[in-house]
Amino acid sequence: MSKVYTSRFGEIEVDEQKIVHFKNGIPAFEEEHEFIILPYDEESPYYFMQSLRSPDLAFLLTIPFIFFPEYTFEIDEETVQELDITNRDEIFYYTMVTIPNGSIRYMTANLLAPIVLNSKNMHAKQVVLEKSNYTTKHRLFPEPAKKEG
Repeated sequence: MSKVYTSRFGEIEVDEQKIVHFKNGIPAFEEEHEFIILPYDEESPYYFMQSLRSPDLAFLLTIPFIFFPEYTFEIDEETVQELDITNRDEIFYYTMVTIPNGSIRYMTANLLAPIVLNSKNMHAKQVVLEKSNYTTKHRLFPEPAKKEG
């Protein structure tokens, strides 16, 4: 265990075996290679992915299938090899969540670029899906359809 200072959570203890490693960083944050994933709370579908290098950098994540049960995609062979995936049951999938202007009602998930994590070796990659109809801004809580009246 080691201690890391974060802006959002203060000082936290980090189990070395739970550090998530991004070999090439993540898009727009290529220098960030190590993160820890922290649950928002026990009942919540949200997580924070806190950088171990930059105390101010934390991303809000969710498991996409909770909000989008039909969400599906194939992992390319390059990613399978890069993350050394041998058992699909050991993969966790996350999507980054954005809260525009702090309004939870309008939160969106980036389904175009999911985070794929091999839980066996804790190697991860944000994968940009090729030839996909998904976008970076899928509403978690869509507006109800208005009734014609």
